[in-house]
Amino acid sequence: MSTPRFETLCAAFQHNAAIDPEAVALRTPGDARTLTWREYAAGVRDAAAGLAALGVRRGDTVALMMGNRVEFYPLEVGAQHVGATSFSVYNTLSAEQLAHVLGNAGARVVICEPQYVQRLRDSGVPLDHIVCIDDAVEGTVPVAEMIAGGASDFDFDASWRAVEAGDVATLIYTSGTTGNPKGVETTHANLMFQAYGLGDVLGFEFGDSITSFMPSAHIADRLTALYLQEVFGTQVTAVPDPKLIAAALADLRPTIWGAVPRVWEKLKAAIEFVVANEPDETRRQGMQWALSVGAKRSEYQLAGQPIPDEVAAEWAEADELVLSKLRAKLGFDRLRFALSGAAPIPPQTLGFFAGLGVPISEIWGMSELSCICSVSHPRDTRLGTVGRLLAGMESLIAEDGELLVKGPLVMKGYRGEPAKTAEAVDADGWLSTGDVVTVDDDGYLRVVDRKKELIINAAGKNMSPTTIEHAIKAATPLIGAMATIGDALPYNTALIVLDAESAEPYAAQHNLPDASAAALAVNPEVLEQIAAGVAAGNAKLSRVEQVKRFRILPVFWEAGGDEVTLTMKLKRKVIAEKYAAEIAELYAENPADHVLEPA
Repeated sequence: MSTPRFETLCAAFQHNAAIDPEAVALRTPGDARTLTWREYAAGVRDAAAGLAALGVRRGDTVALMMGNRVEFYPLEVGAQHVGATSFSVYNTLSAEQLAHVLGNAGARVVICEPQYVQRLRDSGVPLDHIVCIDDAVEGTVPVAEMIAGGASDFDFDASWRAVEAGDVATLIYTSGTTGNPKGVETTHANLMFQAYGLGDVLGFEFGDSITSFMPSAHIADRLTALYLQEVFGTQVTAVPDPKLIAAALADLRPTIWGAVPRVWEKLKAAIEFVVANEPDETRRQGMQWALSVGAKRSEYQLAGQPIPDEVAAEWAEADELVLSKLRAKLGFDRLRFALSGAAPIPPQTLGFFAGLGVPISEIWGMSELSCICSVSHPRDTRLGTVGRLLAGMESLIAEDGELLVKGPLVMKGYRGEPAKTAEAVDADGWLSTGDVVTVDDDGYLRVVDRKKELIINAAGKNMSPTTIEHAIKAATPLIGAMATIGDALPYNTALIVLDAESAEPYAAQHNLPDASAAALAVNPEVLEQIAAGVAAGNAKLSRVEQVKRFRILPVFWEAGGDEVTLTMKLKRKVIAEKYAAEIAELYAENPADHVLEPA
């Protein structure tokens, strides 16, 4: 039975809420909190009536500021049903950043947790109302009061039916690597085309289960948890803290799941750590054998070559004896497919999970394209590519290699910024993506790097810093981030930052009293491991790409901080300015002791 297609998120939600009203739509790990579709739909109706009573009308803007929780959904979807543009702001934003985002959005109402009320007030943005969940702060409207204030004669059906495909459903503030974030206006039509296009490739089903653990201000979480739920009726488990994701996966055993590359890299490092430290020698050898068989199989997949019969047979045996049990322990035994996006993922990480029997489809897209523009089903995936454009999208490769895209996923524009919109989307509707891409004869896209980030060394050689960083980071999980330097310079060097989450376990395992970045950055064992990792990464690179010198900075780079965006993309220009003195030392004729070379 084919699913009917709708023009707005509201219409799709109303359809799904009626399929199986007693099915659980929303939950937290361990079912500590659950909401059936019947309860969810009632919550949406109540929230819509309450917001309407506060004066919210079609076309107004409502912002939400809260963690990943069940309560978010009826409030967000309720705002949609009044015809509002509803969006989330990052909880880490300062008062000054909130002033820009909320001011640009024209937000009239913000629904938030109590801890954010003072910051919202400090931003100075004139809001009609601050609505508070949990314990209301003085001068705010408690959610219960907002709902109680909803008019009994509010015409809910007329309200959501008045919403049109061209209405702006949400704003996505791109955590840009330069300047203030721009507000991408995404319409209901954009999101419906996005959901159905993805569904045609991947095949979502009512009751499919997924987690929400990334910030809901990020389009990746909004699409995979919120919008796909409204369109296809998936079940969402809200995970309040990303650090709890491993336990949440084992609890939920999702059928579909996606994460950014850094999360996949951490899962890979955790699995390798567990295997290496298995106390029972027979079990350890068995797991190591199975992973080596997986690696052997994925080598053929990464090279795009057919898997020899004997390798396939050995993998089937390893899967039956070990890998299937390892997947069950991780919570991946029901997984039909997994996604990775928001940044390029190292091929070694893709290969590792493919060997484990976890099929990851690498996707490509951007906020300006409603999220995902290219993808392939795992059975059609070519490892190392980001799949093919969704049906209905067109592409052109410019002379300098930049990908231009046109079609129903392209944003309406940047809110209040017509000049920047015209810069991004030309008069014929072609969006400049900023990505240098190659396309093979079958239409599979391979992302080289961001156009602005390519390194051209002193000899005129073009290189991708991302490729260099992937090769080295794959060789040691201790590296949290690294920035390759080399533009207009004679050779490549790197600034390396240790991984904050690996620091404490590493220090405990090696009986080190201090797990701070400053202490670990001068620890001889750590220096040795990083130097070996850089050397191993270099071995996979051409001579001109190799990192000749590096240094470990005595700091951790926090998501959303000076050096990296909230999705852990490097702010290369900021890094070059902030660490100019440290970079100069990397090229000194007689380098200081803390300037290191690969082992």
